[in-house]
Amino acid sequence: MNKIKYFEEEISYLKDENNKEDLRYLINLLPDYFFVIPASSTGKYHPKYASTKNGLLKHTKVAVRIAYDLFDTVINFSENDQDLIIMALVLHDGLKKGIVEEKYTRFDHPLLISKLIMENANNLKMNIDDVRKLCSLIESHMGKWNTSKYSKVELPLPVTELQRYVHRCDYLSSRNYLNVSFDKLNIK
Repeated sequence: MNKIKYFEEEISYLKDENNKEDLRYLINLLPDYFFVIPASSTGKYHPKYASTKNGLLKHTKVAVRIAYDLFDTVINFSENDQDLIIMALVLHDGLKKGIVEEKYTRFDHPLLISKLIMENANNLKMNIDDVRKLCSLIESHMGKWNTSKYSKVELPLPVTELQRYVHRCDYLSSRNYLNVSFDKLNIK
């Protein structure tokens, strides 16, 4: 499976060539199931387009597009911070059902993908501070929904402006009232 082809547009949003290379590397670590499963097994928490085959991929693309479009409204994010936001959103649900696909969503999936990134930090061109920042953006993407009655894990809350931005973009992309048109797997 050529995983990179699914995110060519999103990779093009990145300003730094090293970040592009790092994101390609990290996308290739994602399990194949990520590219085909729906975003929600119940359809309760995501729009119709995200409740079908490739739904998690579509949800991810919409979250990235929201972030990218909203960059026009913020003046205090550096280009590198914008790159890290895009990277975090591409990867945030990358292990939603675990490293090997499990039956149910893993509540700790933000921590799983963060751990995978940290385990591969030496293979990335970005410095360790940016790797840690990227991981913090992913770990806190669930926002106030950071606990579950089915898990003893408590996820970090978003406290920085960048973390809150990632959370909001993910949240908006899951709203049922969104009606995003796709041409195959690309947003029209």
